[in-house]
Amino acid sequence: MKISELFDQLPQSLIRFYVDSGFDELYPPQADAILHGILDGKNMVAAIPTASGKTLLAEFAMLKSVLSGGKALYIVPLRALASEKFDRFSEFKKLGIKVGISTGDFDQKDEWLGTYDIIVATSEKADSLLRNEVSWMPHLTVIVADEIHLINSADRGPTLEITLTKLMKLNPVAQILALSATIGNADELAGWLNAELVKSDWRPVELREGVLFGRAINFVNAKKEISSKNKDEAIALSMDTIWEGGQCLIFTNTRRNSESMAKSVGRAIKGMIDSEGLAGLMNLAGEIREVGETDLGEKLASYIEKGTAFHHAGLHSEHRRIIEGGFRSNLVKAIACTPTLASGLNLPARRVIIRNYKRYDLNFGSTPIPVLEIKQMCGRAGRPGLDPYGESVLIARNLDELNELMENYVLAYPERIWSKLGTENALRTHILSTIATGFALSRSELFDFIEATFYGSQQERWSIEHVIDAVLEFLESEGMSTESDGELHATQLGKLVSKLYIDPLSASIIINALKSMQDPTLLTLLHLVCRTPDMRKLYLRSKDCIWVQNFAEEHDRELFYVDGDEWFLAEVKTAMMFLDWIDEVEENDIITRFGIGPGDIRTLTETAEWLVHSTAELSAFLKRPFTKDARRLVMRIKYGINQDLLKLVTLRGVGRVRARRLYDAGFTDHNKLKNADPKKIGELVGNKIAINILEQLGVSVDEKLK
Repeated sequence: MKISELFDQLPQSLIRFYVDSGFDELYPPQADAILHGILDGKNMVAAIPTASGKTLLAEFAMLKSVLSGGKALYIVPLRALASEKFDRFSEFKKLGIKVGISTGDFDQKDEWLGTYDIIVATSEKADSLLRNEVSWMPHLTVIVADEIHLINSADRGPTLEITLTKLMKLNPVAQILALSATIGNADELAGWLNAELVKSDWRPVELREGVLFGRAINFVNAKKEISSKNKDEAIALSMDTIWEGGQCLIFTNTRRNSESMAKSVGRAIKGMIDSEGLAGLMNLAGEIREVGETDLGEKLASYIEKGTAFHHAGLHSEHRRIIEGGFRSNLVKAIACTPTLASGLNLPARRVIIRNYKRYDLNFGSTPIPVLEIKQMCGRAGRPGLDPYGESVLIARNLDELNELMENYVLAYPERIWSKLGTENALRTHILSTIATGFALSRSELFDFIEATFYGSQQERWSIEHVIDAVLEFLESEGMSTESDGELHATQLGKLVSKLYIDPLSASIIINALKSMQDPTLLTLLHLVCRTPDMRKLYLRSKDCIWVQNFAEEHDRELFYVDGDEWFLAEVKTAMMFLDWIDEVEENDIITRFGIGPGDIRTLTETAEWLVHSTAELSAFLKRPFTKDARRLVMRIKYGINQDLLKLVTLRGVGRVRARRLYDAGFTDHNKLKNADPKKIGELVGNKIAINILEQLGVSVDEKLK
C-alpha cells in the first residue's frame, strides 16, 4: 500500500509532505493498521517490532486530527525520548502545525501549551498537568502512549496507567493509540483500551537472534563463525562487526562494566578506523570535554578518540546526546551501555551484544533479566537502509548455558505485562489527585475509577479494597481529605499537595517537621527532604559508614535524629552531597567522594530542588517562618552555588563555575558586568560566552571581541 493511495483518507497536503520526504510505500504493519481503522479514529494498540513504523502511525492519526482542528498529546517515558520526538514532530511546521514540549516543573499549570497542536510530554508531566487542571486537556482529540509496556514498571507504570485512565474519562471520544515493540498480552491491553489490535513480527531489516558459544553464533537454524580470535567474546563480536562495516551496541549489567568494556573494545579496534574517521572522533571528543571538566568526561573523551563510548545514567545528559549523535553519524563504532539505552531511543546497530543476561537484585541476588527487556535490547539490531540484516547475540560460557539461553530467550516470547498499581505506595498520590481533581467524589466513584484502570481489568475489586481503605484513612488522618455523607473532598492542603506532585507521605513528613522546627540550618532542610520517600538516597558503601556517622554525630543538633542504621546514614550521605553542591565544591570532587556520576548529580539536584520548593510552599501554607530560607535554598540547589552568586547565575550560559570566576574577579552583579571591559570578561569565560552575557544585558559588543 502506498501513502499516495490514501487520498480519500488523508489531506492532500499531508500526503504531499510524506511523499516529498521520501515516504511513500507503507510497511505491512502500517497497512494493516490502516485497514483496522486508525485513520477512522479507532483506538489502537500497535504491537510491532522496533523500526517497523509505529511512530508513523501515530503521526498519521495526530496530523489528520490536527489538520481538522484537533489537538494531540504524545506521552513518552523519558525526557531524552521526548526531545527526540519533539525534534521529529517539529518538521511538521511545514504543514503549519505547532509542536510544544514539556517535561519538568511538575507544579506549573503550563496553560501556554494549549496554543500548540501537538504536545510532547513525559507521563509524569502529563499527570501533573491533569492535577493542575489545565484548560486545554479536555480538548484533546488524539492521545498517544509510546512504550506502553512500561505499565509493567513498578516505578513508572502506575503513573502512566492512572494518567491514561483519567485522559480516557476526560476525553471519552478521543482516539487512543498505544505503541510498543514487546507485549506478551497485547490483546489484554487492547481490551482495556477498547482498541483494535495490530500485532506483527514483520521488520524492515531481518533480525537474527542467536547465542555465541566458542567461536560460533548459534541461530535457530544456522551457525556463523566469527573471525576475531580475541579471548573476550564481547570484544571478538565487536571486532567482527566492525570488520564487516557495521556498528554494535554492547549491553552490560552495570555502569562500571560498560566503562571497562568501552575501554577494552577501543583498544582492540583503534587500528581499524581510517584517518578521516579518527579526525571526526577527535572533534567529537573535543565536544565532550567542552561540556564539563570531570574525570568521567575525560575518560569518555579518551575512549571516543579510539572509536568507542560508554552510555549510562551517570553521564551528563549532554554527553549522552553527543554520543548518540556520533553513533548515528557512524563515527562511534561501538557503545557499551546499560539497558536504559533500549528504552525507545532511535539508536539501531548492525549487531546487539548482550554480555550479561543477569543483574544484581538487592532482594534476590543475581537474577535473570526478563525476556521482555532482552527483546527490547534485541530490537535495536538492524539499521533500516544501512544493514542487510541485524543480529542480536547472547553469550554462553558452556553448553548447558547455550541450551538455556536458546530456550529461555531466543525461542521465548515476552512475558505478560501486569499492572503495578495495587500497592499503598503506588496509590497514595494517585488517590489524592483523583479526589482533588474531581475524578471521584465518593468512595463508590473511587472504586469505579480504579475498576476502569488496567489493574481493574486484571484483578477483582476485592483484591484492592483494603489498600484503598488504608490510603483513605491515611489521607483523612493527615488532613488532606475528608469524607462526610458518602462524599469525598480534598482539603486545601490536599489540593496543594496534589498540585505539588509529591507523595502525601512526603508531605506529611515535611509538615510535621515544619511544625516542630525552631531554627533550622541548611543541613536541617536538606536532611528533611532526604527523609522523604520521593528522594532517592545515595548508595551506602561499606567504607562510607564511618565518615558519614562521624559527620552525623558532629552535626547532631542540625539533624532530625542520629541513628547508626544504613537507611539513616544513606539519608545523611545524600544531604552531605547537596551541602557540598551548594558550597561550590568542584564537581569532580563530589563525584569522587560520593561515588556517583555527573548525571546522578543532575538527577538528584532536580529532585531536591522540587522537594525544597514543595517545602517552601507548605511552609507558606502553614504560615511558618521558613519560607524565604527554603525558597533561597531552591535557587542554590538549582545552580550549585553560594548565596553571593544568585544574581549572576540568572544570566543564560553562566553556571556555577563561570559565575564564581566573574564574582572573584570583581564582577559581582549585572551593573558591574555592563560597565566592564568586554575583553576582560572574555578572558574569564571565553569570547563566545562574554558576547552572550553582554547582549543579554543590552550592551553592544565590540567587533574585535566577536
